[in-house]
Parts: sequence; C-alpha cells; structure tokens
Amino acid sequence: MENLDQISINFNADNLFWINTILSIVMFSVALEIKWSDFKVVFQKPKMILAGVLSQYLLLPLITIILIYLIPLHPSIALGLIMVSVCPGGNVSNFFTLLAKGNTALSICLTSIATVVSGFMIPFGFYFGGHLSNKTAPLMNEVSVDYFGILKLAFFLLVVPLISGMLMSKYLPGFSKRISGFLQKFSIGIFALLILGAFFTNIDTFLQLFHIIFWTVLIHNGLALLGGYNLARIFGLGQKERRTIAIETGIQNSGIGLVIIFNFFPHLGGMAIIVAWWGIWHLISGLSMGFIFNKLDQKGHPKSSEV
Repeated sequence: MENLDQISINFNADNLFWINTILSIVMFSVALEIKWSDFKVVFQKPKMILAGVLSQYLLLPLITIILIYLIPLHPSIALGLIMVSVCPGGNVSNFFTLLAKGNTALSICLTSIATVVSGFMIPFGFYFGGHLSNKTAPLMNEVSVDYFGILKLAFFLLVVPLISGMLMSKYLPGFSKRISGFLQKFSIGIFALLILGAFFTNIDTFLQLFHIIFWTVLIHNGLALLGGYNLARIFGLGQKERRTIAIETGIQNSGIGLVIIFNFFPHLGGMAIIVAWWGIWHLISGLSMGFIFNKLDQKGHPKSSEV
C-alpha cells in the first residue's frame, strides 16, 4: 500500500477520447427518443429537479465523507472517491434510465444541469471535501482546473448530441425511429468493449488491489443508488422518478474525473485506480438496475409517475 501512488495506469488520453466519442453517440441515440414537450412537463414539476440536484450535490458527497471516516482507506483512494462524488452524472445514465423505464427527460435535465455547473462544482466540491478528512487533507494542494476545458468537453459530449438527436427526431421522425434502437445497442456495446479493453490492459494492477477497490466501490456505488432512490421517495416522487434519481446519483462521469487526475494529480496512482474501477463498475450496476426494473415492469410492478 505504501507504493500505491507509484503505480502507473495504462489509460491515456487516446482511450478517453474514444470513450467520450462513444458516450456522445449514446447520448445522441437516447435523444432520438426525447420530445421537446418532455422538458416542459419536467419543469412544471420543479420538485423532481430539486430532489435530483440535492441527491447529486449534497447526498452523494455526504455519503462519501461518512464512508471515508468509517472505512480505513489509503488517502489517495479516499481522495479518488471524493473526486467521483463531485463529478457530474455520466451521460450513459440517460441510456440506463431509458432501459429502466424511468423518466428519461428528467435524466437528461439533471445530467445537463450537473454538467453545466461542473466547472464550478468540481474544484469547489473537491477542495472542500478533500479538507474535511484528516486522511486526505495532507494530499490537498491548490486545485487548478481548466474551467473552459471542462465546459467545452461537456458541451460537445452532452449538449451537441442532445440537440442534434432531438432535432433529427423532430424533423426526421421515421428515420429516427428506425435507427434509434440499433444505435443504442451498437454504441453501448462498443463502449463496453472499450472499457473492458482498458480493464484487461491493467488487469495485473487491478488484481493486486482487488480486495480493496472492489469492495470500496461496491459499497460506495450501492449507497449512492440506494440513497438517490430513497431521497426521491422522501420527496414523494413516483416510481419512474425514483429510478431516475437513483441512477443519476449512482452513475458518475468518471471519464472527466480521470482527465482531471491525469492532468493535475499524475503521481496519485490510488486516485486513478479507484476512479477507473468506478467507471467500470457503475456500468455493471447501471445495466443491472436497468434490467431489474425492466423485468419488474414486465411482472406488473407499478411504473407510472405518482407526482
């Protein structure tokens, strides 16, 4: 463990470029099934937005800090969990919400809001969270973040494919309907292959630390999903919205987290390992959540909104 931060992760900018490209295609394919009127319905019910924002930017960081206090973790691993907790929701969460028969328009809105404010929330949340624990405070230095770079990345990965997909859906509805199903399956399949490729490239490193990173991420991600679902229940939201907020809280854009780590914390291997494994695990948990909720609906589980 004392040599943890000297570990080098074979996950470079080229890997992230291709992963982000596929993520933008996933976003585009989901947007093909979104109507402009869906957003009007969502903003007529601001309670859903409030619950989602609180879950993302208050509940998840709080869960993270409590977990760091309760579990003995290497400082850089703890710092990696904090980084994950302040990243915006991953755009693949929109696909998982669609799969889970949640409120996809709400998912898009929450992802958009989180991404737009990420330029401010990432450095602020990371600096504040990092200084709350005596485990991570010694590692903290002045956080320097390329605000414009993060916003530009978010714009091209989220806003451009979102607007493009919705415009195509509006003006070419027949064509959009024909390609949306195939495009979703194709893009998520390629994305999974890229993640698996990155995993097997670093298989020796992951196996050395498997007993640490697996259980840590499993617990952290599980608490995020459960916390988001139950917060939405406390707000009195319907089944679709509970699913959506659970997924938005438990699916984080760890790709942005890795970019920040490689640029500003290249010597903290523990951070890179935990965030990279988080990026793999949340795909597994997100797909699992989607299939489970889908099966529950097929068996007659209530799925209509109760808001």
